[in-house]
Amino acid sequence: MRPLSKSKLIAFRQCPRRVWLEVHRPDLKADSAATQASYEIGYSVGDIARQIYDRDGKGELIDIDALGFPGVFNATAEALTRRNPVFEAAFTSGDALALADILLPAGQRKWRMVEVKASTSVKDYYREDLAIQTHIATKAGIPLESMSLAHIDSSWVYPGGGNYAGLLVEEDLTEETRQQVGAVQQWIDAAQAIVARPDAPTVKTGRQCDIPYACGFYDHCASLEPTVEMPVYWLPRARGAWAERGMVDLRDVPLKELNETQRLVRDCTISGETHFDAEGAQSDLAGLPFPAYFLDFETIQFAVPIWAGTRPYQQIPFQYSLHRLDDQGRIEHREFLDLSGQDPSRAFAERLIADCGDSGPVFVYNQAFEKTRMAELAERFPDLKPGLEAILARVVDLYPIARNRYYHPSQRGSWSIKSVLPAVVPELSYETLDGVQNGGDAQEAFLESISPQTPIERRETLQRQLLTYCALDTYAMVRLWQVFSARTDWAL
Repeated sequence: MRPLSKSKLIAFRQCPRRVWLEVHRPDLKADSAATQASYEIGYSVGDIARQIYDRDGKGELIDIDALGFPGVFNATAEALTRRNPVFEAAFTSGDALALADILLPAGQRKWRMVEVKASTSVKDYYREDLAIQTHIATKAGIPLESMSLAHIDSSWVYPGGGNYAGLLVEEDLTEETRQQVGAVQQWIDAAQAIVARPDAPTVKTGRQCDIPYACGFYDHCASLEPTVEMPVYWLPRARGAWAERGMVDLRDVPLKELNETQRLVRDCTISGETHFDAEGAQSDLAGLPFPAYFLDFETIQFAVPIWAGTRPYQQIPFQYSLHRLDDQGRIEHREFLDLSGQDPSRAFAERLIADCGDSGPVFVYNQAFEKTRMAELAERFPDLKPGLEAILARVVDLYPIARNRYYHPSQRGSWSIKSVLPAVVPELSYETLDGVQNGGDAQEAFLESISPQTPIERRETLQRQLLTYCALDTYAMVRLWQVFSARTDWAL
């Protein structure tokens, strides 16, 4: 029997098929870019946590990559004898193993265990994580005085200078962990029984594929199931309960259980016809003056802030694209992109105020994002607040117009601009873009661009890709506006 790591036990708690695949067919795993990014965030928070908790500089890191197994267990045992903080301490109960983020010396030769998470709150599944960790450590002979979870304080503002004191807030979960730890051995035994099977258990795809973590085996598992012509998840806000009741095709769902939008998606999907309330769309846009502006932002966020005056996970705008359209159908394009590696916020705000002029609607797509970013900039830079608030007062959202007036079967229940654009304007598509095709790609490109290790030639390529991508976002809005306002005679 091979010991199962804590991560595999967590995988078992999510789905028994997942833990079997983790052990026997890891080659089938394909983690998304978002999942990979979450790993990197976790590593960065872990690095800072060691700095925060190693106040005297005597802490010892157990390097699993260098030591391997069973070397890490021996190194941990030796480190514990020195009664210094131990990071990534490794221990095993024979049937399971775990690495503790932080072990701190406590009274009566005991230890205080702190697990570090990159989230901004204590999630329920973190409690199971801590219970598993506690069970394995206790069986390995580690006397624990207390168990805590440290997570990010999203209200904390980075003062700069590498001072991260205050980034993490610690919550003592000792009592509830002790109450839950009794069930852990049953989880281990059940997981070991699954892993011992010659083949994977049969589990249908469902809500567990994304809760609490996106499963990298989803595509594999989905490929084993019958193809559904019109999946129920195409219905907006589709409830997982439908699939659990055997309704995998949207045609299986009783009409009485669908709201108006879901019925529209269902009807258009079945008929293959497009819904377009052209008169309503024109009415929504009627009376808005020229010039018209079309605006889109790209932002970056850091769990561990790198710029003074910013908070964990604060969305920092580093790029915008702005198309300006006059009453003769003439277009101008203006843009901003800062790849210097310095905080781009103030320069972004100053240029935005200058480029947006003094009058005319400022169209965005799904206004909450851009409006929130501008409001945050206004609070950070009081002297720029009047100019930013003037833009905020002019914002017009194209998203509800698209959602209320237009639907094409190819949208598959989505009104994101990347779904609507190729339906309304077939000659335009994000899929033809090189390198950067979505917001996640843009964030990755930005991070690579500001890295000192990135060659100049590569940085220039990334800059070009970022500018092209963001420009398409706003040009897409121009073309949607053109169709919705019935200005198809304009050569835009």
